[in-house]
Amino acid sequence: MRIVFAGTPDFAAGHLAALLADGSHEVVAVYTQPDRPAGRGKKLQASAVKQLALQHGLPVEQPMSLKDADAQAQLASYHADVMVVVAYGLILPAAVLRIPQFGCVNVHGSLLPRWRGAAPIQRSIWAGDSAAGVAIMQMEAGLDTGPVLLSRELPIAADDTSASLYAKLAELGPQALLQTLADLPKFLSAAKPQDEALVTYAQKLSKAEAELDWQQPATVLERWVRAFNPWPMAWLATAKGVVKVWRAETLASDASEAPGTVLAADKHGIVIQTADQALVITELQPPGKKAMSASEFLNGRSDWFSLGTVLQGTTDE
Repeated sequence: MRIVFAGTPDFAAGHLAALLADGSHEVVAVYTQPDRPAGRGKKLQASAVKQLALQHGLPVEQPMSLKDADAQAQLASYHADVMVVVAYGLILPAAVLRIPQFGCVNVHGSLLPRWRGAAPIQRSIWAGDSAAGVAIMQMEAGLDTGPVLLSRELPIAADDTSASLYAKLAELGPQALLQTLADLPKFLSAAKPQDEALVTYAQKLSKAEAELDWQQPATVLERWVRAFNPWPMAWLATAKGVVKVWRAETLASDASEAPGTVLAADKHGIVIQTADQALVITELQPPGKKAMSASEFLNGRSDWFSLGTVLQGTTDE
């Protein structure tokens, strides 16, 4: 088939690389977000998808929008059988969805209808889901509402962060995509509508919601730490400054102290009371420094977590 590929970040580039390596189809054009300023010098940076496309000599389109007639005419000029969309970042109008012969298919990083939206990988860890996966979906005008052509599932490990789960799904997604494209008419004819009763939404992440709330149970906060790693990173406020939390684990406690109380701080970790048990922070990052073990952090910073101190959080200060 003739394929137009639309995507932007590394996750999308992995899918484009798989299509090119497979060689069963012809990628006739690549759509990606316009170059953005990045780095200290704020120089324009091409997306991972654009860089890969240029390496393979593919036509690259970077419209600001696909809503105007000229952009749609340009897309139609490629005479694509299908448009493959992976983390593109632009809304596709209904008119665009009808341009390719077989429409547009999307690779979504969740087991739809669970976790429609922008941050499915992070939300699945945060919620304590036992499994994650990818869904190949026929796109409709709504947000991730289209019928599902194929789903592939994997378990979420007890130590998975968003980064590690992202990497696993980046391997699983291209396999599912190639399987779907190998017999696309068959998958389209057997597509399953999503059960609206099972829909959940994966809202965008924010730095504010990554602040650890000591009124929550320890198991929830441990998932919080893994879900927000590597961005925006779970964090807590101390009298000395804001600290990012990279790794943590739960520990049984008698819950006699108020939530947020520092119970211990030594080479084994910083132990803080939660709503039920304790959270042990084993790796953290002070302002302007790299992530380090609790032992390294406390060497010269022991007063940041004095025994008995109650961490109140920014909303209470």
